[in-house]
Amino acid sequence: MPFALPPPAPRAVTRRALLAAAVALPALASGRGPVRLRFSHVVAPDTPKGRMALHFQALVHERAGDRLRVEVHPDSQLWGDDDEIEALRLGAVEMLAPSLSKFGMAGVPEFEVFDLPYLFSEAAQVRRVTEGPVGQALLRRLERQQMLGLGFLDNGLKHMSAQRPLRRVADFAGLRVRVQASRVIEAQWRALGAQPVVLPFAETRRALASGVVNATENPLSNFLTQGLASVQPQLTLTGHGYLGYAVVTNPRFWASLPMADQRLLTDALRAALAQGNRWAAELDRDALLALQRQTGVAVHQPSEAERDGLRRALRGVSQMVERGPQGQWLKDVRAALLAK
Repeated sequence: MPFALPPPAPRAVTRRALLAAAVALPALASGRGPVRLRFSHVVAPDTPKGRMALHFQALVHERAGDRLRVEVHPDSQLWGDDDEIEALRLGAVEMLAPSLSKFGMAGVPEFEVFDLPYLFSEAAQVRRVTEGPVGQALLRRLERQQMLGLGFLDNGLKHMSAQRPLRRVADFAGLRVRVQASRVIEAQWRALGAQPVVLPFAETRRALASGVVNATENPLSNFLTQGLASVQPQLTLTGHGYLGYAVVTNPRFWASLPMADQRLLTDALRAALAQGNRWAAELDRDALLALQRQTGVAVHQPSEAERDGLRRALRGVSQMVERGPQGQWLKDVRAALLAK
């Protein structure tokens, strides 16, 4: 049966976001005191994104003094997966770094190309796309949805965890897999005979522990820092997908800043993202070593034949995207990967 993507579901505006926005925007326009920039994210402080946000904060405070103050809110303390983009649009937060998967359901389906299985084999390949014309064009597309794209950040390749090794297509049959809200990711797991279950990242560990879901996909640093090994002791290094982020801001907030402050924030973020990408590679290696040494955790490495079996089973997902409105974007991404 051919794959088909359902239309994106409309997002509800939360009462909390509306109330917060009502007090945030007048404060922004008042010009009294230092400019406050709230940077909200959903992962732990010691992940690549968490470290990058804190490094950005330190650079801004060093360069701007008391004129600009960055407040970092990790671990969904301020906003979570379900409401962070709407909060940004409404002015209830000034900066986010959502995973690239979220932008498809937020009205920018071009970003769904990053969710395709086995499109990238390492993060360095992704940067050939994100740091070139394709990446810049994608950031500009965010303006249609009241977001200003400022840059990209790696996390790493995604791997599978469950109560059993997941090496072959048959191993996925019947699993309930926690996923992000991405039509491409959902199609991927259905192709393997599993049931995708969309849940916020902050609820993942509890859902795994209670049996609401019994498998998930994550880069190694997320798996380690969220303590998933205690509920998912079988880790399979499938490397089947990529997880990265785009840093975005509220366009009205950005336009309210003097040009000098825009340049300062842009330069600080560029330096923070470069350092964050270096940390992402280091944390990925360190997390693998830590997990291999951790008592009770079994780390499995699929053979090339097993990987080929997974690729064949997932081929229809790529063909679905090739035929859809993202088809030209996928061609551009593949061309960037092949370019010297």
